[in-house]
Amino acid sequence: MTQYLVAIHHPDDFEPNSESAETHRDIDALNDEMKAAGAIVFVGGLDRPQKAKAVRLQGGKTLVTDGPYIETKEHIGGFWVLECASPEEAVTWGRKAAVACRAPVEVRPFN
Repeated sequence: MTQYLVAIHHPDDFEPNSESAETHRDIDALNDEMKAAGAIVFVGGLDRPQKAKAVRLQGGKTLVTDGPYIETKEHIGGFWVLECASPEEAVTWGRKAAVACRAPVEVRPFN
């Protein structure tokens, strides 16, 4: 089976504590469904991009700066790594994630 990243995208100013109790309930239910199906490899939420550190190679040395690697209007707020039998199955989980999270979701296979 192939592993897929199902990534939730949030606006840059998204506050994790702003999600409603209903959204938390729906995400918990989705996690339970994925677990029961044996699809979950790993699941996690990420802190705000302002808490990130960017590490770049510059002139043969590493440079560490505050903030995200790239300035964008959206960032990955959380993700699942799932094991799926087909791309269609992964997209089905992605659709359920978009509904539960009330946010855009990207589904991408690992190499």
